[in-house]
Parts: sequence; structure tokens; C-alpha cells
Amino acid sequence: MTALLLTRRMRPVDLYRVDALLAVAVGGLLCPYAALESPQHGGVREPLWVSVLVGMAIGLPLAARRRWPMAVAVVISSVTTVSLITGVIPNFAAAAPAFAIGLSFYTVAVATPTRRSMLCAAGCLALVSVGLLLTAGDLWSRTGGVVYAAVMVAPAWVIGWLIRERRALATRQSDQLVRQAATEERLRVARELHDVVAHTLSLIVVKAAVANHVAEADPREAGAALRVIEETGRTALTDVRRVLGVLREDSPYAPTPGLDELPLLARQAAIGGVDVQLDVRRDEPAGAVPESVGLAVYRIVQEAVTNVVKHAAPAACRATVTVLPDEVRVEVTDDGRRPVLLGGEGHGLIGMRERVALHGGEFRAGPRSDGGFAVTASLPYRVAA
Repeated sequence: MTALLLTRRMRPVDLYRVDALLAVAVGGLLCPYAALESPQHGGVREPLWVSVLVGMAIGLPLAARRRWPMAVAVVISSVTTVSLITGVIPNFAAAAPAFAIGLSFYTVAVATPTRRSMLCAAGCLALVSVGLLLTAGDLWSRTGGVVYAAVMVAPAWVIGWLIRERRALATRQSDQLVRQAATEERLRVARELHDVVAHTLSLIVVKAAVANHVAEADPREAGAALRVIEETGRTALTDVRRVLGVLREDSPYAPTPGLDELPLLARQAAIGGVDVQLDVRRDEPAGAVPESVGLAVYRIVQEAVTNVVKHAAPAACRATVTVLPDEVRVEVTDDGRRPVLLGGEGHGLIGMRERVALHGGEFRAGPRSDGGFAVTASLPYRVAA
């Protein structure tokens, strides 16, 4: 039973059971025993049933401390004060009711806002201190009684307040992690959609221009261009559905593309007027590369080739992918001419850089000294044991 309580989070019903047992122990044993003590210098010698009733009135409300924390604290403090003033519980036996007050203060600090719990605890502590002052003999004993009360019950409130603050901090951190995960997921989906849409639309625009140009002179070539547009559009629609479908656990769509889909990507680029020479060198089997790394490599090659189609076609492009035991290296170069970008990197280069950064790799992109453009990236990975 003890191991079970320590290894799992207790349910509300379990907490109420613990409170009931605690109330029985304090209200049925400790506090009645304290009330049965006889005063040292005379005083009230109440009947047995009164002592038991007072002890139960102090301890039994603990069973409801989680439901009505402030009310329970006020009831316990008031009954304790009355019992001290009347002498039902002598000063030297105040440890038992102080323990009950401390438990109620702890619950008040955990369950209520700081300002309200502090006012409640201060008021109850002052009430009990009055009872100790009225029953003490000299100034020294009165001062000692007040200090005794503070030492017995104040730490319980401090502990409860610290636990409340720690729980609030944990909640804020958990909410922050949830928001961060949602933001990262939105960025991931945005990158995927950008890569899919930019690639396919570039091919569609190229073929649409061809069809429009030769529509009257060569209807057959225009029809072929339209068929390419149709096929590319269907492929894009499937990719978009897959990207959005991964947000659902029951997604029926095909797995994300990887290294094995690179030849198809090269053939699609040829439709846009770019001759891609693909060279995939594998020192490791394809299954050894994690799926996330394979997808990142595919998207980097796709975006680099798409940029060639948009900015440098017709051109020759060479894509080299080298799979090593601990990383994948990507290099995409072309011999075309591109306009100078005055506004910095576009969304495509930013997306590639982010993909590489997620895997702790290195990324470079820029014009080559002998003309054209080059994109290089290295993505380290670990093979699962």
C-alpha cells in the first residue's frame, strides 16, 4: 500500500480518505488526550465527555480541510482558543491542537490565493495567541506562548505556500512547453506545405507557359503539357493531404518521402527544363537513416532544385547525396544564372537552414566562383541500437 501511494498520483477520493484517517487520529486520539490533561495550578476539571467532545471538535474538521480550507482553519483556531481560555486544554498540552491548526494552515496556503491565505493564517494565529496570553502567568511566559504558537503553526503555512508556488511554476512551464510544441508543429507543417506547393507550382507554371505558347501552333504539345500539369497537380494534392494528414493519428496516407524518392524528384525537375544528375552514394543501408533525416534531405534537394527551376532554368543541375555511418551530406549545384537578391534569403533558403539546424548540422548556400549556385548541407544522425 505504501509503495502504491509513493509511485502513483493519488486520486481525489484517496486524498479524502487520508484526511478522514488523519481527522480520526487527531480528533479521536491526540486532541482528546490533550483535553484530558489536568491543569497544573488548579482550574476547570471538566467531565470526561466534555474533554472528548472538545478534542473531536478540534480534530474532526480536518476531514473537510480540502473542501473548505479557510472555514476549517477558523473553526479549529476558534475551538482551540476557547479551550485554552477555559482551561479545558492546558497550555503545556497545546501541541496537539497546534498540530491540527498547522495542518489547516498548510491546506489554506496550498488551496487559496496568497493574500487571502495570509490574512486567514494571520487572523487565526492572532486568535490562538490571545488564548495563550490570557492563560499565561507572567510576561515571559506570555511572550514564550506567542512564540511557541508561531513556531508551531507558521512553518506549516510557509511550506504550503512554497508548494503552491512550485505547482504554479510547474503549470506555467508545462503550458509554455505545450505552446512551444504547438508553434514548432505549425512551423513544421508550414515548411512542408511551402516545399510541396513551391515545387509543384513551379512545374505547373512552366508547363502552363509552354501550353499557352504552343496552344495554336502545336495542340499535341499543348495537350502533353496539360497532362503534365494534371499529373503534377494530383501529386501535389496527395502531398498536401499527407502533410495535413499527419496531424491525425488515423492518417491513411503514405509515409513521408525520403532518399528512395529522390529519383522521382529528379524526373519531375526535368519537366521544368532542368537536367538533374542525381548521385546517391550509400555507405549505410537506407533503413539505417532516421525517417526525419531522410525527409529533411528530400526537402532540401527538392527546394534547391525548385529554386533552379524558378530562377535559373534552363540549366544543368547536379545533386549529390552521400550517406555516411553518422551523417548525410547533400550538395546541389547548377550552372545557371540567377538574379541578385537584395532582400536577403528567401523562404526556401530559410526553410532549408531551419531543417538542418533541427538536426544540429551545417548549411551553406551561395553563388559559385565559376558561375551558378551551390547548396551544401550536412545532417548528423545516430543509428538506433
